[in-house]
Amino acid sequence: MSIIEVQVPQLSESVAEGTLASWKKKIGEAVARDEILIDIETDKVVLEVPSPGAGVLVEIIKADGETVVSGELIARIDTAAVAGAAAPAPAAEAQIGRASGGGRG
Repeated sequence: MSIIEVQVPQLSESVAEGTLASWKKKIGEAVARDEILIDIETDKVVLEVPSPGAGVLVEIIKADGETVVSGELIARIDTAAVAGAAAPAPAAEAQIGRASGGGRG
């Protein structure tokens, strides 16, 4: 597992902080290198934050609407993960539960 940290890019000298708009990807979704992950709104400009590498978005540390500063960690990407790899497990468990406990007795 190789994790890449997504950080707030350098904001201009006159801008101390920004606000995260809305994430364009959800946890578990694949991202390509340079794909836009989120926009950061400042009082002067809206910055697009690209993915620093390809992989799967595994953690969002700062949510929509939160205030951030330059260099702050906002997400993590796993370059070795496969998108949706964890998704089938809950569905399989639900079907097993139905088969064993859902019968008429």
